[in-house]
Amino acid sequence: MASIEDTRAPRAKSAFSAAVPLYTPTLFISALLLFSVQPMFTKMVLPRLGGSPAVWSVAMVAFQGFLFVGYIYAHLLARLLAPARAALLHLALLALAAAMLPLGVAAGFDTPPSDGVTLWLVGLFTLSIGFPFIALSATAPLLQSWFAASGHPQAGNPYVLYAASNLGSFCALLAYPFLIEPMLTLQGQSLAWSAGFSLLALLVAMAACIATSRVIAQSASIRVESPAAGVMQRLAWMLLSAIPAGLVVAVTAYITTDVAAAPFLWVFPLALYLLTFVAVFRARPWLPHDAVLRYLPYVIAPLAVSVFGRDKVFFLATIALNLVAFVMIALACHGEAYRRRPSADRLTEFYLWTSFGGVLGGVFAGLLAPNLFNDIYEYPILILAALLALPAVWNGGVRHGLREAAPGLIAALSVAVVLSLVDIPRALDLDLVRHVAVVGIAALMLFLARRPARFAGFAVLAFTVTGLWQPGMTIVAKARSFFGVHHVVETSDGAYRLLFHGTTLHGAERVRDVIGQPIGDRPEPLTYYYFGGPISEAVQAARSANGLARVAAVGLGTGSLACHRRAGEDWQFFEIDPEVVRIARDPRLFRFLSACAPDARIVLGDGRLTLAASPDRYDLIVLDVFSSDAIPVHVLTREAFAGYLARLTPRGVIAVHVSNRHMELAGIVAAVAQDSGLVAYVRRDDTISDLAEDYRSNAEVVVLARNVADLGGLPSRKGWRAIEPPAGVTAWTDDYSDILRAILRRKFGG
Repeated sequence: MASIEDTRAPRAKSAFSAAVPLYTPTLFISALLLFSVQPMFTKMVLPRLGGSPAVWSVAMVAFQGFLFVGYIYAHLLARLLAPARAALLHLALLALAAAMLPLGVAAGFDTPPSDGVTLWLVGLFTLSIGFPFIALSATAPLLQSWFAASGHPQAGNPYVLYAASNLGSFCALLAYPFLIEPMLTLQGQSLAWSAGFSLLALLVAMAACIATSRVIAQSASIRVESPAAGVMQRLAWMLLSAIPAGLVVAVTAYITTDVAAAPFLWVFPLALYLLTFVAVFRARPWLPHDAVLRYLPYVIAPLAVSVFGRDKVFFLATIALNLVAFVMIALACHGEAYRRRPSADRLTEFYLWTSFGGVLGGVFAGLLAPNLFNDIYEYPILILAALLALPAVWNGGVRHGLREAAPGLIAALSVAVVLSLVDIPRALDLDLVRHVAVVGIAALMLFLARRPARFAGFAVLAFTVTGLWQPGMTIVAKARSFFGVHHVVETSDGAYRLLFHGTTLHGAERVRDVIGQPIGDRPEPLTYYYFGGPISEAVQAARSANGLARVAAVGLGTGSLACHRRAGEDWQFFEIDPEVVRIARDPRLFRFLSACAPDARIVLGDGRLTLAASPDRYDLIVLDVFSSDAIPVHVLTREAFAGYLARLTPRGVIAVHVSNRHMELAGIVAAVAQDSGLVAYVRRDDTISDLAEDYRSNAEVVVLARNVADLGGLPSRKGWRAIEPPAGVTAWTDDYSDILRAILRRKFGG
């Protein structure tokens, strides 16, 4: 008997010493692959949906769903099979997933439908990447369950390995925009990811050898199970994970709408979300849970009075505030979930319920909210849910919590009733009054920071006031689609009607004259499209050089471009958003189309794809494609311009509207022009413009042609100059783009 023990002891010591050094890097690489594939594959898909930020929102929901399925599989394996059999089955699953590599978009998903885009996109992700992602996502909980059963001295708290896993996820998300995307094409990224998957399978096999040793099996066989979690505990796990998961979708959509639908901005909120797990899933959290709860009101108060503001002058400060508040909420929720964690033998069940909560949060923010609400109401709803989910609100019982919240709730209801029933005269300038009210509410919330229920009630008041009261503008119509939120508003004097997509003005029409009478004549284009501006001059130059029989305008907006049309010209518009088409065609909202081009054809769908499929050839193609202030990357690639040139007449002209607050894009267009053998001229309108007075906006436009002569007299006009790509700037392709450098060039030059 002594000889048997003597032989087992070295094996036990060897298994114990190998467990942590092997499990930690295996979990790290698993998470690295899991979260690097998300931005990589979503970038592959993005061109099919017009570069909409909603693509990432739906992708997040799909990935959360795959994660949940993977956790179900891991939970069943951990509960039903011994480590040896579970390891063999999981290795077989990884081998089957490896046979599906390299990753690519599944056949049959080339062109999205006109209706049901969300379900189509979910199907695309499921058939293209679902199986490998599920196999990969199950690896982390399985390894942790094996470690918990190993008898290792640290096996009592395997949740620390979850922190290591999320650290790998965090590194992957930060590495993608700064290292992977700038250095590798999408094809190169896919091949590198496949190699990493093979390495992971080898590491999992080595970990499985430890998990199936007789020492580990013996320790697992004598394990005593803890009592099962109750219903309320499981609901708490689910709710505390659903709120941050929904918020990461809502926050990402909120901050990317005005910049770009790009991995650079997708990954940062998600990386911060994962970092909160690293911060709290440990014996000593980076920031004590009590301190998080104490500081949380001080970031929620300013956020509550700014979410619905359209004036984003201090854009970086707005992004910073939203991200800091999001991190604090995630720390609070995840810290509370960790405080309520079960013992190690219930680990996979804990992950299963928290993953299910993540799916529910993502489905609410990414799938349900765009169909339920005509504005971004899911964002404040999730913030309020976070406040109400924390135990301090209900410490005195439900009745006490409701009494505490009552003053703010009654005030919010009163404001909502007054604003819905009372027509405040437009002539009254109440902007200052609103600012004072908002500052007062924020100050009161800070004063009530130590009374969580009372604070939550006044947070409702803050969202109500800022969401319903917009002095200086009267909301005429609201619409929300897969591609964003649209507001049609009138100015306080009733003179102008405006279309906002997100926070960006997408068109304006003067509807009343100086004495307040309706204007019945042909409407005059404003904003970027005013007569005499760069877009107007590009149209005139193409017309004077060769005439305009057919014109293609990619991007509709309010239809302002239609009033540049002349008799005998055939203008055709290409627009991806059906809500924009509905707004532009409604003469009660805007009259550009009905007055200037009532018979103009409008083709619904992604402009790049539908233009390429058009049977016609055009003398002028105007690319005026924006999602809020962001220009979709896929319309500016070398392959995209090859498609435009195929639809251009031999002496035709392409005019590209590249105005952008955050990215320098003229150099990118110049690089594509150089690669395509085209001449390129640019004008950045620097005339003095007072948008609030005349609603004319300074535009930046690049015009392209095969020969300089096809541009007529444009090159000699004031402000126009030949443009070449800046040093180091190369043409973007469908396989490669670098948005981060475009942002840095806009901010710092070069």
